[in-house]
Amino acid sequence: MKKIAVLLSGCGVYDGSEIHEAVFALLSIDRAGASYQCFAPNKDQFHVIDHTTGEAVPDKRNVLVESARIARGNVKQVAELSVDAYDALLIPGGFGAAKNLNQWAIKGPDGEIDADVKQVIVAFQAAGKPLCGLCMGPTVIAQALGRAPSVELTVGTTAEPSPYDIAAIDAGMQSLGARPVSRTVREVAIDREHKVVTAPCYMMEASIGDVHDNVQQAVRALMTLL
Repeated sequence: MKKIAVLLSGCGVYDGSEIHEAVFALLSIDRAGASYQCFAPNKDQFHVIDHTTGEAVPDKRNVLVESARIARGNVKQVAELSVDAYDALLIPGGFGAAKNLNQWAIKGPDGEIDADVKQVIVAFQAAGKPLCGLCMGPTVIAQALGRAPSVELTVGTTAEPSPYDIAAIDAGMQSLGARPVSRTVREVAIDREHKVVTAPCYMMEASIGDVHDNVQQAVRALMTLL
């Protein structure tokens, strides 16, 4: 049975992992006949958002502890992730990916990336093991890998409605050495040479059903690369 490491960034779209994307990823992995183990950084979140108002509140929460909500308690520190023990790495989106794994939501491509997160992504790529990024997950992959290699990634398309500035994110990923491509929420990007799958998910205007199907499509593509 193939084993997939899933890198979470908290719990909640505005300050952690996007819950729908994360749960759909776990479900899709299971239904593809593989197993998963969740990981997350053991550190404070960038900040905490009240999801009823969208406003920051003066609380502190730990990324690992919050990720345990999605993982039903079964989550390990990303610093403990051994590439040898897993066949692929999947990164769900949400603002936590762009605040706690890197700081794209704060400083764009110039923001810092978590050192342990970068090390794990680079190690998977060096071992020839596939990577999958959902929603803003591709920005983490772009920042970790840089120009060596130059990977094909998508966060969406400007041809259909999106709540985000897809063109600006594409430009940021390109500045890091990645090769952004346009995909709708009904499509995924597959870089077969470098074994990277990416999908827009909630980067586009999408229903929960659309996102489920897009995540499932990405996981199925990931499995073909194993």
